[in-house]
Amino acid sequence: MVAAASVVVAVGTVTGMLSALGDDGGGVGEARPEVTRSPRLQSLPVVPPPSSASPSVSASPSAPARKASRSPVPKKRPEKSEKSEEREPRTTTPASTRLYRHPESQVLDWVRAHPDDPRQDLIQSRIADHPAAVWFADYTPGTITSRVRAVTSGGAEAGRVPVVVPYAIPDRDCGGHSQGGAPDLDAYDDWIDRFAAGLGTGDVIIVLEPDSVAQAECMSAGERADRFASLARAGRVLKDANPRARVYFDAGHSGWHAPAKQAGWLKQAGAASADSSDGIFSNVSNFHTTADEVAYDRAVLDALGGPAGLGAVIDTSRNGNGAPADGEWCDPADRRIGRTPTLSTGMGRVDAYLWVKLPGESDGCKGKPGTFTPSYAYDLAR
Repeated sequence: MVAAASVVVAVGTVTGMLSALGDDGGGVGEARPEVTRSPRLQSLPVVPPPSSASPSVSASPSAPARKASRSPVPKKRPEKSEKSEEREPRTTTPASTRLYRHPESQVLDWVRAHPDDPRQDLIQSRIADHPAAVWFADYTPGTITSRVRAVTSGGAEAGRVPVVVPYAIPDRDCGGHSQGGAPDLDAYDDWIDRFAAGLGTGDVIIVLEPDSVAQAECMSAGERADRFASLARAGRVLKDANPRARVYFDAGHSGWHAPAKQAGWLKQAGAASADSSDGIFSNVSNFHTTADEVAYDRAVLDALGGPAGLGAVIDTSRNGNGAPADGEWCDPADRRIGRTPTLSTGMGRVDAYLWVKLPGESDGCKGKPGTFTPSYAYDLAR
């Protein structure tokens, strides 16, 4: 993957920070959601943060080439600034009580297995105790519904909001470290239907396909149009399956495409439509400061247009010290965890700070790609 891109490394059946494993609970025979108009979800609460503000994958085989021409799904209507930022302040406040921490993850496995490790207390308090996203990176139609349901029902029972990441778009990562996904877009559409069937009826945040829009420059114009049609359809299916779901589309990050260019692609992908979208996400698996991402996301939203309620969510998991000057993306040294995950950012048009990439899961330089690496986690947490 090019240095500008968000580094998303897949491992095993689930990538990113949290595993969502489970047996098939009847996913094959689940009823599919109808793609009808969904009402808008009321905005998540935004209140001023406390005065002590916090700062805060074994790859799949390449997907086979899909047919050259694919009509859009006939469902419903379809430079980074050079200014430097000071290091983000360190977090001293507890994690949000509204975001869901799934009880199974690589970091929690490590913490439970190493009670006597001198790094355990710091890694647990600064990483493992915080809510984080759950990734679904494998193309497994038969089990996806039951595995998504296990996460969303857990969040509902706890009275908290889970964050889930569908990551199975065909030709993801343009054949790079996280290559793979569904074999073609028709299969992907079916997988999304099954994913949606597990969403339940409670609040849920969906980070839809990291890099799927920002990295589309590697595709032909026809391939981009086909992908964007599937993404727009995915947004409609997810929101129709659960009207309380909030769906965010890929805006890359502040060091990548100009806001107007990114917004043009996002509009084609359905991100400006209330039927598909609640806004955009940025900085997944990257390091750019929260201040840069806020400015960039607002510029993208301005260029995107669409309903006034569209907002942004920002991955703050590793951006506490900003991006390295040399552009290094693979476990760069001297990075820090960023702002605590929260739904109360106190920033207009910024709906949440999230940990989409788990701090401590390696990009492939300090550990095996996508695996939790305690030495790296400890360095980020100090």
